[in-house]
Amino acid sequence: MASPTQSIALPADLPAGVSVLHTPEPEVLEALRHVRQLDGLTEAEYLWLVQHSWEFSAPAGTRLFSDGDPATHMTILLAGEVQVRRQHAARGSLFIGRSGQITGVLPFSRMKTSGGSGYVSEAAWALQVPRDLFPEMLAAIPSMGQRSVSILLDRVREVTRLEQQSEKLSALGKLAANLAHELNNPASAAQRASSNLMEELRAYGKVSFEAGRLCLTNEQEECYMEWNRNIRSAIEGRTNPQNPIEAGALEERLNRWLEPRKLPNPWTIAPVFAEAGVEPEELAVLDTFLNREAANVAVTHFASTLRAERMTEAVLESTARIFDLIRAIQQYSHMDQAPLQDIDLAQSLENTLTMLHYRMSHVKIVREFDPDLPRIAANGSELNQVWMALLENALDAMHDRGTIRVTTQSAGDMVRVEIWDDGPGIPPQLHSRIFEPFFTTKPPGKGAGLSLDTVHRILSRYRGFIDLQSKPGSTCFQIRIPLQQAGAY
Repeated sequence: MASPTQSIALPADLPAGVSVLHTPEPEVLEALRHVRQLDGLTEAEYLWLVQHSWEFSAPAGTRLFSDGDPATHMTILLAGEVQVRRQHAARGSLFIGRSGQITGVLPFSRMKTSGGSGYVSEAAWALQVPRDLFPEMLAAIPSMGQRSVSILLDRVREVTRLEQQSEKLSALGKLAANLAHELNNPASAAQRASSNLMEELRAYGKVSFEAGRLCLTNEQEECYMEWNRNIRSAIEGRTNPQNPIEAGALEERLNRWLEPRKLPNPWTIAPVFAEAGVEPEELAVLDTFLNREAANVAVTHFASTLRAERMTEAVLESTARIFDLIRAIQQYSHMDQAPLQDIDLAQSLENTLTMLHYRMSHVKIVREFDPDLPRIAANGSELNQVWMALLENALDAMHDRGTIRVTTQSAGDMVRVEIWDDGPGIPPQLHSRIFEPFFTTKPPGKGAGLSLDTVHRILSRYRGFIDLQSKPGSTCFQIRIPLQQAGAY
């Protein structure tokens, strides 16, 4: 009986490390009987595979093929393990072929080239059947057709699961990075303000003690309290902040007024008064009912009070921003809520925009929300996935610079959401493909090509639709969702 390598033409260029073997047929037949996907073959069918394949071995670390190489063989792994990885995706293995499995190109498969690079992770022993023998194989082993279809379906499910898991991990990583970025600014501001406030309170205590030693008369105390009320009322009435030139000029006037008074650290006093818009003439009122020493203490005390108040306001604003972000992430993720909720689409979109705030510093957001738009019954976290995918695609297209317009409106018995961007647009020849799984217009490693497929699948569950209109400078994804969601789940 002829050995496999005598009857089958070997590939022209064998990868480095691959050795052609001539194992006796009984041993190869015994190994084939342990391949689960070949269970039930007759002895003659097993023998056909042995006689119409070539046998090889490869040590761990061998590169069997590269991304984009022609797919020419069906591989039956008798021992060992092979991992297929995408070169630009940094997401681990795309596929792992283990001992007792059939991999590579299969009958009825449309695969023309390898979707990644194959590496031997554990010393491999395998048979390979050339693609041009598939018709003869299907004639000799009729059950291989059904077996191949089953393997292809399992392969698609596994690759889709891995890519979806990778997409979810990527989305979670982005969400965590966004939240960390957004929390960092208010947290840092609160920390700085708290630290400065501690120092200011020490100074305030000292100035307050000095004020207590002045032993003011009742009349002087009443005049001071009246002055304090008047100047605070004037500060609160100044709603328009000064421009930097006006603020600088005011600070200079205050410095000239403070200089002859020989106050300690006058350079710390003038800026806080200038920020509040206090004029030297308003401070000079103190000299009408206090002596110079008492007036100086009052000026220093009032400046310290304003500084402490500003620092406290900074802490309150920063912590309020942190709570707003926490509330936004809870609303975005719909934590501790039922699977279906009554969703306010405008609020849902706002929550997603908040999650992407860190990318919006050079983006203008135009909101056109219908205030009378009815709520819809939906899974809020799923809808947020839809908005996140579309908004991220818009930002990627614009390179985080430009204008995004988000609109909501009623459309008969449906609600309509449109997300516009002024990016370069999507070429017409790609319009029919962008919703295909794994199809992406992004550079290698920048996208798995599943975000729009996920959008399409989520909307399908709600009997909704998504349409695309695109030309250079204007791209719109239009989403329509029925108001009545009976049977959506």
